[in-house]
Amino acid sequence: LQEHSMTDKTHTEHPDDDVTERLQAIVTAALEDIKGVDIEVIDVQGLTSITDRMVIASGTSSRHLKALADNVVVKARENGFSALGVEGESDAGWILVDLADVVVHIMMPDTREFYALEKLWSVGDRDIADG
Repeated sequence: LQEHSMTDKTHTEHPDDDVTERLQAIVTAALEDIKGVDIEVIDVQGLTSITDRMVIASGTSSRHLKALADNVVVKARENGFSALGVEGESDAGWILVDLADVVVHIMMPDTREFYALEKLWSVGDRDIADG
């Protein structure tokens, strides 16, 4: 599990930070339970209003992608969180689970490499560090 921060560490703690941390832990555990591959957490708080964290994981087959997404939704629900939506098809190689504060991208390795979300969001990290 790799975690990347994309925000200035001096930001003030928000009351929702504990909820986000808890949800992130639930999501990563759900992915690990079903053997998600190369799980990465990216802190995008302050870079986008869409979400605070992005969790990116790979699966080994279309069935594996679906199982990972289903487990994230079930474990979130069991802990009092509901998915705002699940988008994409396992056959397309990418499923997105929107849990508001945490958005989960579950992708086949080739799809993940092509879209390179980690690189996309790390550009903002370099800009902040250089600025």
